[in-house]
Amino acid sequence: MTGLRIASLVPSITELLVALGLREQLVARTGFCIHPAQLVAEVPKVGGTKDVNIAKLRKLAPTHVIVNVDENRLETVEALREFVPHIVVTHPQAPQDNLALLDQMSEHFGSLPGVAARADEMAAGLRAALARCRAVAWPGERVLYLIWREPWMTVARDTYISRMLAEVGWQSWPEVEGGPQGAARYPVLRGDEPWLAAIDRILLSSEPYRFGGEHVRLANELSPRARVQLVDGELLSWYGPRAATGLDYLRSLASA
Repeated sequence: MTGLRIASLVPSITELLVALGLREQLVARTGFCIHPAQLVAEVPKVGGTKDVNIAKLRKLAPTHVIVNVDENRLETVEALREFVPHIVVTHPQAPQDNLALLDQMSEHFGSLPGVAARADEMAAGLRAALARCRAVAWPGERVLYLIWREPWMTVARDTYISRMLAEVGWQSWPEVEGGPQGAARYPVLRGDEPWLAAIDRILLSSEPYRFGGEHVRLANELSPRARVQLVDGELLSWYGPRAATGLDYLRSLASA
């Protein structure tokens, strides 16, 4: 595919593109696209996921820009349509949706040597990881997955994170769905919700807020009977090459 120039405005997909062998075609990324660090360091940054520098991106003349329904703004996509020939819209909402994502990448870039084969290998790994999770009769737990504090924020049940947790029998709380995009996908807690008393496990994510050991006690005050754990948020929320590893990571957490 001659003259292919890809801009990724989605951190996990930037990592995916590199894993598929498309580093040389990657001409732009966001400041949050930090993996794999050595390989993306020289790729020009064009702002953040929510505040893309459209003028800078235009000068880089991408043939393809990859965006995500949840991470990028609609007005950004509309501005890109004025000068980008191909906008690739992604929206994985569950771990198995990575299979469709890999098909999507193969559809657009699979004519390049090795890309389709790498995508197939990744898909096989994901299917195997899903099967390992689903082979276990998990006892089920009520889980509060925290992504922020001051205020405390968690995830709705129709998010990718919540559906990852469900693969090991963990049901996220509160019992709400947030819709396809927007702030409702990440509910704010008051801290006095009655259901907090029944939470079995609190997971403190490493991103976007970097929780540490000093926050364990504060989280436990929300749900005194809950077990509180620090978890790798990238493994649980980044789709693409981390999905299979994330599922195995969840199995290890749930089995401990």
